[in-house]
Amino acid sequence: MYEASKDRYEKMLYRRVGQSGLKLPLLSLGFWQNFGHEKPFDEVKEIVLTAFNNGITHFDLANNYGRPAGSAESNLGKILKNELKPYRDQLIISTKAGYGMWEGPYGDFGSRKYLMASLDQSLERLGLDYVDIFYHHRPDYDTPLEETMKALADIVMMGKALYVGISSYPADRAREAKKILASYGVRLLIHQPSFSMLNRWIQTDGLSDAMVEEGVGIIPFSILQQGLLTEKYLKEIPKDSRMGNEETWWFKPSELTDEVKAKLLKLKVIAEKRGQSLAQMAIAWTLTQKGISSVLIGVSKLSQLESNLKALENLEFNDVELSQIDLILNS
Repeated sequence: MYEASKDRYEKMLYRRVGQSGLKLPLLSLGFWQNFGHEKPFDEVKEIVLTAFNNGITHFDLANNYGRPAGSAESNLGKILKNELKPYRDQLIISTKAGYGMWEGPYGDFGSRKYLMASLDQSLERLGLDYVDIFYHHRPDYDTPLEETMKALADIVMMGKALYVGISSYPADRAREAKKILASYGVRLLIHQPSFSMLNRWIQTDGLSDAMVEEGVGIIPFSILQQGLLTEKYLKEIPKDSRMGNEETWWFKPSELTDEVKAKLLKLKVIAEKRGQSLAQMAIAWTLTQKGISSVLIGVSKLSQLESNLKALENLEFNDVELSQIDLILNS
C-alpha cells in the first residue's frame, strides 16, 4: 500500500498561476516522452510516485502522449487508481488535444467535435470524471477561434475540466482567445509554450509580456531544449539519446552546431561556479523569467528527476551571473 511522504510539501515551492487562485509546484512533471508503453510500467510508476513524494503535484499529459498514442494517460490512470486515488484532490492533472490522434477529419486540430470527443477518451483512459486543466494543444487557423474557445468554455461548464489553457499560441491570438473565453465567463488560466535559454521566442514575440498583462500564467515545455542544455552532448552524441535515435524526427544532430556547443561550454562554466549542473542552472534561470508560474520537466530516468529537483536548492542569480548569461545567449 503506497503512502506518500509526510514532508513532501516542505520539499517544494509553489507559485500562483497568473491572477488565478491556483498554485502550481515550481517543477511540474511532463509525460510527453518515456511515460507510455515504450517504457516498463514499474519505471514509470517509480518516477511518478517519487515526484509526488517530493511535492510535484502537477502531472501534464496530452491525448497522443506515449507509444502508442494514449498510453501515457493509460499508465497514469493505473497509478491514480492503485496508488494515488486517496490523493486525487491534492493533484493537478492536465491533458490536451490538438494534434493527430485518430484517423479521419475529426481526430486533429481544433474543432468542437474533436475536442469534445478527445477529452471524453482522455477521461476514460485516466479513469477520472474531470481533469484540472484542459488545453487546446496548438493554434488551428482553419477552425474559427470562436468555435475552439466555445468548446473549451462548454467543457468547463460541463464540469469536465476546472480550468482551460492554450499551448503554442502567438501573443495576438492568445489575447483574442482570452477575450472570447471571458465573454462566456471562463478564465484563460495558463499558456504552455516552448521556451528555454536557447529558444526565447516568447520574449521576442511579446507573448510573455502579453500573458503577464492579461493575468495568464506561463508553464514552458522543452526548457532543456530536448537535452541540449544538459552535458550529454558536449563531447559526442550518445547513441541512446533522443538526438542519436534515427526515429526522432523533431531533434536532429544538425541542431548541435559549433555555435550552440560554444554557448553550452560557456554556460557550463557559470553553472559550475554556482555549484550546479548545466541542466540545473537552466531550470533555475527559466524560473526567474517574467511570467513563469511553473516549468515542465521531462525525464527518462529516476536519476534525472532527482537531479532536476536539486535545481531548487539554488534559484537566485546575482547581477553579474545574469549579465554573463545574457552576453552568451545573445552572442
